[in-house]
Parts: sequence; structure tokens; C-alpha cells
Amino acid sequence: MTRAQRGGLAAWAVLLCAFLCLLMLPVSRAVGVMLLLLCIVLIAAGLFIALRRRPLPEDIGSEVLAETLPEAHYRLPVVLCCNLCATDSTAVTVRRVTQGCEIQVARAGDLQHILRQVLQLRPDWGRQLAISVSVNPQQHQDVAALENQLLELRWQIALLRRECGQTLPLLLSSQVAGTCTQTTEPVWQLTTASAQTQVWVAGQAPCAVAQWLQAEGTVAFAQQVLFNTLDAWFNRHVLSVFTSDNADIKPVAPFAVLCALQPQLADTQAKSLWTDWLTAHSALQAVQGWQPAEHAAQSAARPDFIMPLLPAGQGVTPLTRTMRAGTSLFIATGVAALLCSAWNNQAFIHRVAFDLNRYAQIAMADYVAKFAAVETLQQDAEQLDTWARQGEPVGMGLGLYQGGRLHQPVLSAIASYQPPAIPPPLPEDKGQPQPTIVRLDSLSLFDSGRAELKSGSTKVLVNALVGIKAKPGWLIVVAGHSDNTGNATFNQRLSLRRAEAVRDWMRDTGDVPESCFAVQGFGQSRPLANNDTPQGRATNRRVEISLVPQADACRLPDATLPSSQDGDGIKNQME
Repeated sequence: MTRAQRGGLAAWAVLLCAFLCLLMLPVSRAVGVMLLLLCIVLIAAGLFIALRRRPLPEDIGSEVLAETLPEAHYRLPVVLCCNLCATDSTAVTVRRVTQGCEIQVARAGDLQHILRQVLQLRPDWGRQLAISVSVNPQQHQDVAALENQLLELRWQIALLRRECGQTLPLLLSSQVAGTCTQTTEPVWQLTTASAQTQVWVAGQAPCAVAQWLQAEGTVAFAQQVLFNTLDAWFNRHVLSVFTSDNADIKPVAPFAVLCALQPQLADTQAKSLWTDWLTAHSALQAVQGWQPAEHAAQSAARPDFIMPLLPAGQGVTPLTRTMRAGTSLFIATGVAALLCSAWNNQAFIHRVAFDLNRYAQIAMADYVAKFAAVETLQQDAEQLDTWARQGEPVGMGLGLYQGGRLHQPVLSAIASYQPPAIPPPLPEDKGQPQPTIVRLDSLSLFDSGRAELKSGSTKVLVNALVGIKAKPGWLIVVAGHSDNTGNATFNQRLSLRRAEAVRDWMRDTGDVPESCFAVQGFGQSRPLANNDTPQGRATNRRVEISLVPQADACRLPDATLPSSQDGDGIKNQME
């Protein structure tokens, strides 16, 4: 992959991690942000390692390749040619021919570095690349040294195939020269696994060996004997090194073997592996025609006809590899998101089911616990209603949301709730009458639309509640009411909050335990007067305090709320 592709893949991974950590995982927002930061650090570290690994030597043809390689859109075959002969040169040359491009690698040990530099400069060339290794027996004297070089090449090619994910087709070639070849122009024989051996002669169409022998006669038969001898040496000392079993290196089979007879060959040795082979198989010694003329010119270039025969690479391009990696990340994120959504839905279903079971198990006579359970169900219903109108959260979506099935059971449970009836008047004390219900005008205690006690309301409350006493077995019920102005849901919540404010004042001021109180908010559901007139609406805006008998309520010594003789215009009705 190129640096840009690696960076884009890292950014894509960060985006998917953000989706999971912030929207899907069943954790708090703070924990999600911390997990996202951890993922970003890990991705950044991986990107840094990926961009820094395998530094390439800068002195092995990097400048030459950068200046002489064809353009990035070049789509003809590109062959890295390695000639195994003794040389001290490290030069890298690029030669463009009609059917492709050749990159000459002077030393076999530099092959892997040159190929990596080519892929770094031209990342999309993976399927166009091929490797050609030329082994000429007249240029070598030591069999062991040659086999070591070939083993190193085998290791490099296997490593490069695994590293870049490309097939990198291998072409093996060998040439011999001398007067015994009886030719003034190179004669080539190409052997592939998928086709019979063909003979290529300059200026002629390729033909089968039998056809060539029949056409050329005695000279062709003598040349074929040399081809067979060269082929036997090549199979014994070259091909076997690339294809033999080795526990450490995978076999590297060539797609074709190319042998050539030519009049001249450069850098030959007087005593070579070729002369040793011929002597061992003919009993002749140093025949003059076995060696090319001294000071021979450079060997014939690799023929152009081989370029179109190179098989197309079967690896993936960097872009395809990037797309596959991105798709794999997306699929993994999708699976994780589905698991998180299933977990979130299951947790929500369990919570609502627990609230419903808890409400069903509480008896209606247990007023305080039943009312608290109803409040919890009302919150569940409000949440379900919001999700029904605005859509469920992403963390519970992806087609797994089941909240719609819970809405009706929750509403049915809330509708089944029956508040306790107002009790009959309590018996009067012998000393003074005991009020059972005290009604306070809401506007004398609160501002319009607010649930905070106004300044100056303390005196009103003290004078109004002078007869309300906390005693065991009696529950002080504080109920809020409103008129029908505005939204019914808002009025119900406002009346409840106002009742809670009065309850809090009574509890804190009179040092009355909380077990002595119960709070209700009826909103506009229980009017005392007609809401069509201002006087009727004023009557309906009220807070009622009443004493309700309940066996387990207020199990503490009697406590009396503070009183005052200073009254200033409150509305106090006794029933």
C-alpha cells in the first residue's frame, strides 16, 4: 500500500472506532471517549510502524530508477533481469523495448532491494513485474558457489512473492557460444509447461523442434545436440536448485526455460563449468570450438518475443488490498455494532420488565411504594413515547429495537393505578376541632408556572397548617391541582412539583419524618369549580393537605407543625 492508502485506512479505522465507542457501546460517554482515545493511540502506533518498516538502501539505484522508470500508467511487462556472472558493478539500468521494459540488476543480492524500490515508486505495477535469471555455464567455474547464488535468489524470490502478494513469474535462461554453435545469429529454444518446445530464429516465425530440424537439416541436428547438452547441464545445476525440496525455502518453479546458441558471449572463462561438463560427457579435452573468440562483444540482448509470453500476475493491487482491508474493518464493525445493539435492547427490556413486575407485586394499599412504582413507569412511558416520535437511539437501532412492544403494557399498567379515596372526616379532639383538609391557593404560594415557594409564603403556610399534626397511623397527603390552562402533562408535573415543595417545607420546618408524608399531583383532572370562568380556575389552582389513616405511617412520637397567630389573607377551608 502507498502512504496515502495506509493513512486513509487508518482514518477509516478511527471513524469506525468512534462510531462504536460513542454510539454503540453500552458505556457512559466519558468511558466511550477514553476508549476512543486508546484506539486512536493504537492505530497511530500501527501506522507509524507500517510506514517505518523495511527501510530501503538509498545507494542501490534509487536515483536511476526515479529518473528512468516509465510513467505510473505504463502497463506493459516490466522484467527485472539478473545475470549471474562475476562483476563488481552495482549499476542499475533501465531499458525500454518494444514489448516492455527491462531493469538490469548487476548483483543478485540486490534483487530484493531493487524490486522494493520499484514497488515504492510504482505501487500499481505488482501484476506487471517478472523476474529473469540468466545462468551461462561458460561464465562460471565453481559449482558450489553458483548453487549458493541460486539458493540466495530462490530465497529472495520466495520472500518477495510473500511480501508483495504477487506471483512474480520467473524466467530462467542460459546461453553458450563458440564456433561449435555453427551460427552467426542467436538461436533460441523456449520450453514452457503449457506448450511444446519452440525454436526461435531471427527473421523467422517460431516453429516446433521437429519442423526446424526438417527445414535446416544437418546443421540443425548438430545444434540440437548442443541444445540437449545445455538442457541436461541446466536441469542438473540450475533448475533442480529452484525446484528441489527444502525445509526452509519454498520451491520457485519457473514458468519457462530459455536456452540460446550464439556466436559470441562476454565474460567467459577459459576453464568453465561448460568445458568441465563437455569433458565429462565426451572424454575430449579443450576442444577449440567450445569457447567463443577472445575479447568477444557483449552477449545478445534478451529477445523481445518473450515479453508477450509472460503470464499476467495474479496478485492484488495496493488499491484492491486497501479496499479489502477497509471492507473487513467495516464488516467487523458492523458485527460489533449489532452485538452492542442487541445487548442494549436486552438491557432496556429487562429494566422495563423489572419495573412492570415491581409495580404488579406492590399492593394498592401500600400507597407510597405504589405511587413510586407508578412514577417509574411514567418515566419509562415518556422515554418510549419520545423514541416513538423522534426515533430510537443509534445504539439500540440497526433493526433490533423492540421498545414498541413495551409501550402498550406500560401504559396499561399506569392506567390501572387507583389513587386512594379521600377519607371521611376524622373525629374531633376534645380540645379543638381537627381539620381533615386544608386548601391553599397556589398563586399565594407560587409564581405562575413555577414550583418554588415565593418569599413571604412561609407565614401563609404556618397560619394555614396550625391544626395539622403528625401522629402514628396517619399519613399527611399533600396533593397539587391546577386549572385546565395549557398542556395537561405539564400541568400534572407542575402540580406534583408544587406538592413536593410544600411537603419539603413541612418536613424541614416541623422536623416531621418523611414517612409521615405522601405526595400527589393530579393536574387538571380533579377540578372543584368550572374552568370556564376566572373565579373557577382560581379555585382549581390549589394545594390540598389532608390526613389519611394508614397503619404503618408515621411511626414516631407526635410532632406538631409550627404555628403562628399572624394570618394575612389566606384561603383556608375546613371540611
